[in-house]
Amino acid sequence: MKNENKKTNPLMRRDFLKAASVLSLATVASGTLMSFGSSDRNVADKKMKDNNLGTILTKKRTLGSKKNPLKVSAIQLGCMGMHTGRGVHPDHKTMLKLIRNAAERGCDFFDTAEVYGPYINEELVGEAMKPLRNQVAISTKFGFAIDGTNALNSKPEHIRKVVEQSLKRLQTDRIDLLYQHRVDKNVPVEDVAGTVKDLIKEGKVLHFGLSEAKAETIRKAHAVCPVTAVQSEYSLMTRLPEEFIFSTLQELEIGFVAYSPLCRGLLGGNLNEYSDLKTNDIRGAWPRFQPDAIRQNLRIVDVLNEFGKTRGMTSSQICLSWMLSKYPFIVPLPGTTKLSHLEEDFRAADFTLSLAEITELETKIAKIGIVGDRYDAKQQAQVEY
Repeated sequence: MKNENKKTNPLMRRDFLKAASVLSLATVASGTLMSFGSSDRNVADKKMKDNNLGTILTKKRTLGSKKNPLKVSAIQLGCMGMHTGRGVHPDHKTMLKLIRNAAERGCDFFDTAEVYGPYINEELVGEAMKPLRNQVAISTKFGFAIDGTNALNSKPEHIRKVVEQSLKRLQTDRIDLLYQHRVDKNVPVEDVAGTVKDLIKEGKVLHFGLSEAKAETIRKAHAVCPVTAVQSEYSLMTRLPEEFIFSTLQELEIGFVAYSPLCRGLLGGNLNEYSDLKTNDIRGAWPRFQPDAIRQNLRIVDVLNEFGKTRGMTSSQICLSWMLSKYPFIVPLPGTTKLSHLEEDFRAADFTLSLAEITELETKIAKIGIVGDRYDAKQQAQVEY
C-alpha cells in the first residue's frame, strides 16, 4: 500500500473530525479559503484558478472512450443527502458553502437530480457552481414522474421537458453528464438514447449515462448513443456490478460511477443499531439498515478499522481506495454534509492498495458475510439486477 502523504498514525473517523477542524482553521488563517459572497464572479473564478494551497484532491480519472472522454476528479461529490433521505437536512447557506469548499479542495465533479428535493437540490448545485461553471462538471438525471407516485417516466417528450427545467435550475447552458435515473420498461432504451443523442447534437447535453442498468440495456443504448458512464450502487457490501456489468463496461470503454461507496454511511462508522433511521430517513425501510442487521454488519467496520490501524487510514478511506485501486474506470460518489468527512474522503485518492491488500480485505469480509438486502421490494423492482 502506497500513500503519497506518508501517513503513519492510525486514524479513526472521530479522530479525523478533530484533525480536519484544525486543518480548516489553519487554512483560514493562511488565507487560502475564499469568500464567495462577492457578486463579482470573475474575481471568484480567478481566485479559484490561482489558489492551489488548499487543494486536497489532485488525482483525475477519465470516464468514457478516448474519442469523447469526460475527465474529472477521481472522487465526485454526491449532493442528494443535502435535501433527500437523511432526516433533518442542513440549511441552504451551509450546503452552498460545502459544495464550494469541495471545489476549492480539488473536486470538479458534482452529482444531483431533479427528484432530489425534488428540484431544490439542482437549484442548490446551480447556485453553488455558477461562479465556477467552466471549471466543473455537473451530472443530473431524468426518469421519474414527480407526482407523488414515484413512477418511472422516460418518454422522449418528458426527457426534453426535464432537461429544459434542469438547465434553468442549474443556471447553465449544458449538462455535462445526463443519466436515465432508472430504466423505464415502458419505453425502449433505444428511444431514450436517441432522444439524448439529439440533445447532445443541440449542445444541451455533453455526455449520456445510465443508472442501475443491466448489460443488455447498456449495449442497446450504447449502439444508439455512446454511453459515457453507468452509475450504480457499489461498495465492499454491494459488489453486484462486478458480476453483472463490469466486463461490458470495460469492453465498450464506459466509465462507472459508484454511488453509496460507504454503504450509505455504514462503512464510514457513522451508524450503529441505535441510530434513528425511522424519522424521515429512507434507510429505515431497507433490510440492511434494520437494527439487528446493522449490529451484525458492523463486524465489517471492525475489519476495516483493524486494517487501517497500521496504514493510517480510516474505514471510509479504505473503502474508497479499494475501488480506486482495483479498477481504473471507476469514480466513487460519496455524499456528505460535513466538511471534515469531505476532506477525509478526498484524501482517499492518495492511497493505493496492493493486490495482496485488496485480496486480504475481500477475503475477510467474505468470511463475515453481508446481512440484509440493500433495498426493499419496491426499490429493488426499479433496478435491473
